[in-house]
This record gives sequence, C-alpha cells and structure tokens, in this order.
Amino acid sequence: MNRSITTWGLAALLLAIPAMSLQAAEKPLKVVATVSSLGELVKAVGAEHVDVHVIVPPRLNPHYVQPKPSDVLKVKRADLFVYTGLHLELWLGPLMDAVGEPDVMPGGQKALDMSQGIQILEVPHEATTRAEGEMYMHGNPHYWLDPRNAKILGKAIVEKLREFHPEHEAAFQTNLDRFLAQLDQKITEWQVQVAPYKGRELVAYHNEWPYFTQFTGFAMREFLEPKPGIPPTPRQLHFIEGYIQENRIPAIVKAGHEPKEAAHEVAKRTSVPMVVLCHTVGELPECSDYFKMFDHNITQLTGVLAQGAQQ
Repeated sequence: MNRSITTWGLAALLLAIPAMSLQAAEKPLKVVATVSSLGELVKAVGAEHVDVHVIVPPRLNPHYVQPKPSDVLKVKRADLFVYTGLHLELWLGPLMDAVGEPDVMPGGQKALDMSQGIQILEVPHEATTRAEGEMYMHGNPHYWLDPRNAKILGKAIVEKLREFHPEHEAAFQTNLDRFLAQLDQKITEWQVQVAPYKGRELVAYHNEWPYFTQFTGFAMREFLEPKPGIPPTPRQLHFIEGYIQENRIPAIVKAGHEPKEAAHEVAKRTSVPMVVLCHTVGELPECSDYFKMFDHNITQLTGVLAQGAQQ
C-alpha cells in the first residue's frame, strides 16, 4: 500500500515538473524604464508579459532625479533597460557605474535607446557646452510629446521584446496594432481640435515642447528660462513680460513638475493665464495614460485659446 502511494506520488510529481518549468519560463520580463511615458508604451505592447518599473516619478524633473539603491538593484536584475537617450537622464552614467552590468549599459543586449529611429529636433549644428544649458547637446529629448512618434517607439519595443520571448511575437504585434488603431483615431480627433489655432504662439517655462508644437502647429519661441535648465532671472522675466504684451501671447505654459512661482508672477503681471500641462504620463491625475495625457494638454490649450478668441 505504501509502495502504491509512493508510486502515484512520484508519477504526479513527474507530471508536475513540466508545468512548473513552464510557469517559471512564463514569468514576465523585468523591464526598467527611466520615464513613465516610455514605461507606459512598454506596458501597452508587452501587457501581461512584462513587469515594468519606472525610475523617475512622473511629478519630478527627469533631468535631476537621484536613483535610489532599490533602482540600482532593479536595473541590475532587469531583463531590459529602456531609456530616452540624448542625455535627458543626466544621472545615467553614475547609475550605470553603480549597476556594473555591461548588458544593461548603452549598447548592451539588454538596453534599448528609444531615441533610435526618431527624427530628432533641435540638433545643434555646432559643438555646445554646458554653458548653453545642462542638456540638449544632441538634440531635444522629449520626442514622446509628438504622438506620431509613438508608432516608431512601439515598433522598436516589439522588436526588442521578441528577442526575449519570440514565442509571444504575435501577441506583442497584436497589442501594438490595437494601440496604434486607437492612436490613429485619437490623432485625428486631436488634429481637428487644434486646427483653428495653428500658428498661435505661446510662451513656456522650459523648452520641452518642440515635438508637441510640431504636432499641434502651435509655436513657442521664448521661455522663462534664459537657457535650458537655468532658472528664470529678473532680466529674463522682464523681457518675457514685454514680449507677451507686444506679441499678444494668449497663455504661459509650464509642466506640472516645474516651479510655478515665476510663471504665476508673469501671468499675474500680464493678465494672461498660466496653463499647466503634462510633460509625461502620470504627471497630473488627469494624465493617467498616454492618450489621456494628450487629451488633457490639447483640451487645456484649445480651451484657453477659444476663450481668448472670444474676448
């Protein structure tokens, strides 16, 4: 009797081993993304096959975040590290030094530079130094703010994920196709919304919007920061106030993570509204996913512009 139980128990164990192995193999890929917008796109494509950790909380400035020891450990253990490139993450070098894993470093098998394949805007024609500001030495890095670029980013994610899970390539592609179908529909809606206001000029706190203005047809030529990353000076703010009044600028734009004091003061002195937009997914509660981020940004701006047109 004991032998019979042992035999049946052994048989059950042997049958369970392949299932246990399959479950282990099916663990989601551990993905670390530097910013939430890229993490959101990885989730859209990978769905249940990815477990995504984002280093930069969306309400913080992505240029200056200090990764935590837990971030270092997550990158060290990651199957894939996704980053923006173009030196947006000024802390990337120290992070990689702490991680010490060549595979997740730029150029490594487990690293994905999402700027590859994107038409980069504002690439300097001459060599620049940090005296010109702390970033954008290789072009403006905020490329996810043109929703049309999400098509390129999504394809890059599919190509990378299938290297790890080729058996799920069809699922990744299906997820991307579903996302792009919704994106195409939303792009049409957004373009209808902005069409009456193409060419309208706005003033922004920081130069992170060229891809957004490329998509919407708005213009931004002047900024509260005298140079990228340099805090507004009294002289610059005085210039901006005159520029707003002279050029009948209808609104001042700032991202949710940026200081509000200078923009609020200029708005008060010039009697134009300050509009708070989302630079990345999750920066405000209204921007909880990629589509809602653009819904919020475009609705906020077109609402202000429509109100101004009636005055």
